[in-house]
Amino acid sequence: MKIGVYGGTFDPPHLGHMEAARAAAEALGLDKLLLIPAAVPPHKALPPDAVAPQARLAMAAMVADGVNLELKSPGLAEASAAEMDRTGKSYTADTLAQLRERYPEDELWLLLGTDMFLSLQTWRDPEKIISLAGIAAFDRTEADSGGMEGQARRLRERYGARVALVRLPRVMEISSTQVRELLVRNRVEARALLWCQVYGYILREGLYGVSADLKRLSDDDLRCASLSMVKAKRIPHIRGCEEEAVRLAERWGADAGLARRAGILHDCTKYLELDEQLALCDRYGIALDELERVAVKLLHAKTGAAIARHVFGEPEAVCMAIYWHTTGKADMDLLSKVLYLADYIEPSRADFPGLSKLRKLAYEDLDAALLLGCELTIEDMEERGMPVHTNTLQARDYLKGRNR
Repeated sequence: MKIGVYGGTFDPPHLGHMEAARAAAEALGLDKLLLIPAAVPPHKALPPDAVAPQARLAMAAMVADGVNLELKSPGLAEASAAEMDRTGKSYTADTLAQLRERYPEDELWLLLGTDMFLSLQTWRDPEKIISLAGIAAFDRTEADSGGMEGQARRLRERYGARVALVRLPRVMEISSTQVRELLVRNRVEARALLWCQVYGYILREGLYGVSADLKRLSDDDLRCASLSMVKAKRIPHIRGCEEEAVRLAERWGADAGLARRAGILHDCTKYLELDEQLALCDRYGIALDELERVAVKLLHAKTGAAIARHVFGEPEAVCMAIYWHTTGKADMDLLSKVLYLADYIEPSRADFPGLSKLRKLAYEDLDAALLLGCELTIEDMEERGMPVHTNTLQARDYLKGRNR
């Protein structure tokens, strides 16, 4: 197995890091890529306002998840707490020795930016580093190439190093210092330099001096905050549902702005475990029936509605649409119908029998589409031997009565 090792302070990780990680994974044909935030960087001191190590690790994990999404390689990249689990300075030689013990038969590649690569011989134990891993350096421009090639030659001649120069297809001149400064004085510009989930996490956690009123977020900021609460693989569905909800709202005369915000937030608690879902239900006084107490898939609609209301201050119409988007119910309001169908038919949904008909019907006869959606859900649940929630059955019966 070929493993890339990408270290840094990641305070915060930005799109430049993400671009480099993606380019290295492709250029080197990596089977695994580890993003390793330094606990105590040996080359520079962390700024006084540096965020907690666990927050940097969480953001690195989001970037890794984003790389996996963009490369369509689930599990390729991951964040590692290897250096945070050690005391003292985070020397690369120690990290590589630790990884060598864990992966004795595998091929390690240390990924380095230009400045780090050009000074590698000044690091602690450069011989040990080079004996444990190949060196992959990011070659940003043609202008860099001369110095990079010279350094590669010196490392090969002096240490017998294996060196690969990885040309970045898109150079992003960003530093974490610049991002931290922008987060304080111009969040819109900072947002453009960060992976959406990292920016949303910073907003929600109030990192780097950011003081955002979560109940007054713009659509763009709300989207980032919501996406920071889910796995990256859910992003295409949420974005698809958001845009589909807007199209349906415009077709049927619902409020497109509210439809957008309902689409943005509808799955924000999708990946919480059952005990976490039940804890939120207890906190927000959500009454549950017997089936809901054991069916985690049903709970995210209810807890998502609660988060929309209590954390993000969304109006009742948005919260109710989120609340009913999984089971449906009899006599749904227009916005709830729009979100229920948008969730069902958005473009990234994998094909299933009836989907094409449902997509067409959603723009011709809203209630007929809703009825078909309920019937498809009931049929699917029965085929899988799973109980159907009473609200879905009542929604179907109500719509059948209207269509007689």
